[in-house]
Amino acid sequence: MNSILVTGGAGYIGSHIVQLLCDGNYPVIVFDNFSTGRRENIDHRVKAVVEGDVKNSEDLKGVLTQNVDTVFHFAAWKAAGESMVNPGKFAENNICGSLALLNSMVENNVKYFVFSSSAAVYGSPEYLPIDENHPKNPDNYYGYTKLAIEENLKWYSRLKGLRYASLRYFNATGYDIKGNIKGKENNPSNLSPIVMETACGMRDTMEVYGNDYDTPDGTCIRDYIHVTDLAEAHLLAMEYILGNKENLIVNLGTGEGKSVLEIITAAEKVTGEKVKYKITERRPGDPAKLVASSDLAYRKLGWKAKHSGLNEIFESMKTVYFD
Repeated sequence: MNSILVTGGAGYIGSHIVQLLCDGNYPVIVFDNFSTGRRENIDHRVKAVVEGDVKNSEDLKGVLTQNVDTVFHFAAWKAAGESMVNPGKFAENNICGSLALLNSMVENNVKYFVFSSSAAVYGSPEYLPIDENHPKNPDNYYGYTKLAIEENLKWYSRLKGLRYASLRYFNATGYDIKGNIKGKENNPSNLSPIVMETACGMRDTMEVYGNDYDTPDGTCIRDYIHVTDLAEAHLLAMEYILGNKENLIVNLGTGEGKSVLEIITAAEKVTGEKVKYKITERRPGDPAKLVASSDLAYRKLGWKAKHSGLNEIFESMKTVYFD
């Protein structure tokens, strides 16, 4: 069996995909520069762990010559707010690094690519729930970097025969429901880990960016999806492009939105701790509401979220932040 390369495989989402691949007895090579990834989260069953950077062609050549036929790509910066003040950092890593990876794949005849994309490609919704045909007009530079790679993937498929799955997920959250992955995210930018850091005392307080949006409680509404659900979708997507020899672009979400204050309340209920917060100014590039339609993922993959209720999300996080 040929190997599967997972870039960013020691990171939050990457480590969950690695575990599921190992459960399926796939030979996995983890490739990570460990700027944010954690070695303790790497499954002990992996074939190899390689420290390297997607921007370094020699690092890539070293792993892609190891009988790899499929790449899962998670090595990217993801803080939407930061992308609006430091776009160069995101351009270098998310765009240039991804293109370097694609070029190295072509040079080494690696044909299958599963891409960690984002609902941020859509920008402010023209209608809800957002389906895959929704106009793509990112509100932040992070979303633009994901869209730029999606556009390049179309050309690499057309010109070089690459087969890819682009998975546009909404707000990834939670931790491994089996309890095997317990290393906390380093410097998280997503809401739920920040809420849990505040609940367990790692932070004195947290910021809620705006309470004057056109939503029931004034705070932003997002579609939160458990990382275990995401991992299962990635495996199905790989099997789809391998079996059908055609590309795939799908949303991954629950179809239900929760506000920032609802997330805080759910965390307080599960942990029994008060989450202190203060209302601050809106962040640039934050739409009021994002909710997914994942009907296409169900039709193509037979996938739908099973573990994404708020109680299950925060119970899985409680074992990481409080045990």
